[in-house]
Amino acid sequence: QVQLVESGGGLVQAGGSLRLSCAASGRTVSTNIMGWFRQAPGKEREFVTAITRSGGNTYYADSVKGRFAISRDNAKNTVYLQMNSLKPEDTAVYFCASSPLIVNPTSAAVYHYWGQGTQVTVSS
Repeated sequence: QVQLVESGGGLVQAGGSLRLSCAASGRTVSTNIMGWFRQAPGKEREFVTAITRSGGNTYYADSVKGRFAISRDNAKNTVYLQMNSLKPEDTAVYFCASSPLIVNPTSAAVYHYWGQGTQVTVSS
């Protein structure tokens, strides 16, 4: 079992920045891939970004490339999402997820564990 706890969400104006954190505990061998997904009201959950255990490979949705950056600190079992130049369309609940697999990191289906989510609201 892996427990994931997100933090850092909030309300920010368009153009602003937020940094989300996701702390993992438990069977951290199941965190070979750490990812962030988001779900806006009335929409399906969508992939945002992911990172491998070594940090050597990162993946981004086209909608956030150049604005968001994922990183991880394995000593702290924590993954971060730095979000810059935020837009109103970034408003969503952001979920942290982990997977023991290193395949299809953009697919929600490979992630075994999920956090409860943290709300990010970007005002125009």
